Amino acid sequence: MAKHGKRYRAISEKAPTGVLEIEKAIDFLKENPGAKFNETVDLAVRLGIDPSKSENAVRGTVSLPNGTGKTIRILVFAKGASADAARAAGADEVGMDDLIEKVKGGWTEFDVAIATPEAMQEVRKLGRILGPRGLMPNPKTDTVTDDTARAVKLCKAGKVDFRMDKNGNISVPVGKLAFTRDQLVENAKTVMSAILAEKPAGAKGVFIKTCTVTSTMGVGIRITSS
Repeated sequence: MAKHGKRYRAISEKAPTGVLEIEKAIDFLKENPGAKFNETVDLAVRLGIDPSKSENAVRGTVSLPNGTGKTIRILVFAKGASADAARAAGADEVGMDDLIEKVKGGWTEFDVAIATPEAMQEVRKLGRILGPRGLMPNPKTDTVTDDTARAVKLCKAGKVDFRMDKNGNISVPVGKLAFTRDQLVENAKTVMSAILAEKPAGAKGVFIKTCTVTSTMGVGIRITSS
């Protein structure tokens, strides 16, 4: 079992045990930081569906109205005009064969990978490296596209991906603790709406079982899902 430091234990002792409105939960996190650095605030959702069934897969993208507060490093697999457009839009790494070889060597120092449909024939060969890290470009998350400039700009502006893990959980960053309460609340509610919109057609019963907000080094606070 992981051991927590004095700061965490002190916060945990006074943390509310019930389910709060998100505004009050965010207030608690901001008043009780778990570290001296600017922590990331995450929204964690436990879904009430069977994650082992492929028809229950939940994944999507959402643009946070107030951004993530994080510098997003973007890699683009593309050639020609699509590569030029990606560079002009602010992509951090752009290329094709050279980048594929670099990633094959184990380099994954980026947060988002974008590829043109043409490039995907080669990029698919990187599945064992990119797949487990959630970095494989996918049409469902708008990261396989000929409009590389738009994709780069959306990611830089605060577009985040989410997907259910094998245990039926989803965790999404919704900003930094230095954000205002209203900014964090708006981002979190936007993510919640996006997850609800991806509810599988055949899902029955309670779709969202629990919701929690937490900071990087802080405690988790249960919140209402509405």
